[in-house]
Amino acid sequence: MTWMLAAEEGGSNVLRIPMFEFVIGLVAFFIVFGVLAKVALPKIKETLEERADAIEGGIKRAEEAQAEAQRTLEQYQEQMAAARAEVAEIRQQAEAERATVMEEARKAAEAQAQQIAANATAQIEAEKAKALADLRRSMGGVATDLAGRIVGESMTDDARAAAVVDRFIADLEQASPNGGQN
Repeated sequence: MTWMLAAEEGGSNVLRIPMFEFVIGLVAFFIVFGVLAKVALPKIKETLEERADAIEGGIKRAEEAQAEAQRTLEQYQEQMAAARAEVAEIRQQAEAERATVMEEARKAAEAQAQQIAANATAQIEAEKAKALADLRRSMGGVATDLAGRIVGESMTDDARAAAVVDRFIADLEQASPNGGQN
């Protein structure tokens, strides 16, 4: 309260601002504010706009990159699906070819086995015929010698000897239990 009394008495108040300082301060403030508004504020606005553009551009570029990545992923997935389908098709073709090759090999083996059996049968028949011919010749010789001794004449005539041998063999074949069939 003492300061109020001092103000009323016309004394100086420490808190009271002189009017000329107030006016000078106010003018200086507006000058500084005007200079800042003309010089610094446009640069600040420009910087803020650049930052906003950079942020928006970065977001836009990020969205574009994400969209491109999504498209690339979809293309990759499509390529993978196509590759899987192609692998499945190749596998099916390989299985079909394998089955065809196995069938052809089986048929070839069967044909070869039949050929071998036919050749073996033919060889056996040829050897049987040769054995029979050899047996007839040796039996014919024995029969001719025996017939010559029994008849008392020489069986040197080939036609007569062949007829005697054939008759003898025919008689032997009929006398055998299975009728000459072995």
